[in-house]
Amino acid sequence: METNVITLPLFHVAGYRIEANINEFESGLGKSIYHSLIERKDEIRDRKNENVILMQIYPMKPDFNPQVDKFTNIICYEISKLGEVPLNMISHTVNESKYVTFTHKGLESELDHSYDYIYGQWIKDTGNEPKDYDFEIWGEKYNPESSDNEIELFIALK
Repeated sequence: METNVITLPLFHVAGYRIEANINEFESGLGKSIYHSLIERKDEIRDRKNENVILMQIYPMKPDFNPQVDKFTNIICYEISKLGEVPLNMISHTVNESKYVTFTHKGLESELDHSYDYIYGQWIKDTGNEPKDYDFEIWGEKYNPESSDNEIELFIALK
């Protein structure tokens, strides 16, 4: 499994923010918000590209369980500058950070295997420590029901 460690500069996003655990998100809430974002993408000024980003911000508590505990999910687009956002959407700034990147290949329903590898084995083997967020980029090869699906994962590191 190939990983890379990179540094990304500060960037901004605009989209929908929801508080949900993984089970709630995957029960249809995530897809519903995703489709709303796609339908309204032309309302987002200064959108940099067509890639949808799923940003996940976690509470830093020792007994946190993303299957049960709610956390912040932002389904969004990267924007070139902060400005006015469409009704019911938010903007969010992500500070410069170091990330481990990994490309998940395969069905979206199997994404937990990639997260388990990064947050489990890779973190332990390398001695790195995760920050309180990660994000996925759903780009040109995003096709969640297909074995040809690709999702770029970015896990922020301390």
